[in-house]
Amino acid sequence: MDALAGLLDGPRARGAFLMRSLLDAPWSLRVQDHAPLTIVVVARGSAIVMPDGAASQSLDAGDIAIFRGPDPYTVADDTATAPEVVVHPGQVTTTMDGEPLCEALNLGVRSWGTRLDADTLLITGAYEEVGAVCRRLLTALPPLVVVRRGEVNGMLVDLLLDEMSRDEPAQGAVLDRMLDLLTIAALRSWLSRADAPAWYRAYRDPQVGTALRLIENNPAHPWTVGSLAAEVGLSRAALARRFTKLVGEPPMALLTEVRLALATDLLRGSDATIETVARRVGYGTAFALSTAIKRRYGLSPKAIRAASP
Repeated sequence: MDALAGLLDGPRARGAFLMRSLLDAPWSLRVQDHAPLTIVVVARGSAIVMPDGAASQSLDAGDIAIFRGPDPYTVADDTATAPEVVVHPGQVTTTMDGEPLCEALNLGVRSWGTRLDADTLLITGAYEEVGAVCRRLLTALPPLVVVRRGEVNGMLVDLLLDEMSRDEPAQGAVLDRMLDLLTIAALRSWLSRADAPAWYRAYRDPQVGTALRLIENNPAHPWTVGSLAAEVGLSRAALARRFTKLVGEPPMALLTEVRLALATDLLRGSDATIETVARRVGYGTAFALSTAIKRRYGLSPKAIRAASP
């Protein structure tokens, strides 16, 4: 499994929030829902996206914005338009004064706004819970990723729009998978660019890329820098130096991150004992895993499991 496949594998969308917003200028939405990952598609019209602490960008029809949470951001028709609507955790919408808007602006199945034929149509898909395996990758993403029209197959957006208008049995499960597909396609497009983050470009290096895949495909193996070096045909020192330069951290540090992230997902998503989880991720005992998790996250395995949804 490579880094991109791991992004949404396991903690895939489960009951993700999906909504069509139909808006006439002037409009401005202040989003502070704390969602770890949100995708916004301009299906019609245009928009300005303004993440806190990062430069704003203009979006035209067909463009896609991906926001790395939980920091708030604003989406508007113009940078000069003051926010009129606030999106809170749980996707509750209110006026700036706190007056509920969910019912007042309801336009039918998964639709919200001023009128059905409004000038601007946005599709918003929010992942409200992302597992720890994803979290390691999300920290490498900037606050805002923009993918332009044509970089992702437009049929994915059309299909999602069509499905969002339906209200049939198991529709939520269908929409979850379609949101996953669109998100992965957009991220893959962004990561294929020359300005992709260093950790992703490292996969293109013959030796370091192979070492990365060995770690991620089999984290329970008792890897050492020496054994990885032997697998990729480099000396121990050469691999350590090259890996750290391209990935940004030493091989054993990455191995620890991968193991602990996987362990956290297993604790949250299964009933396996801590001892079993420890063996599956490459720790010899439950005590060793517990010590490593407490050192990294400041919580015990039991506390992590108890806090999971």
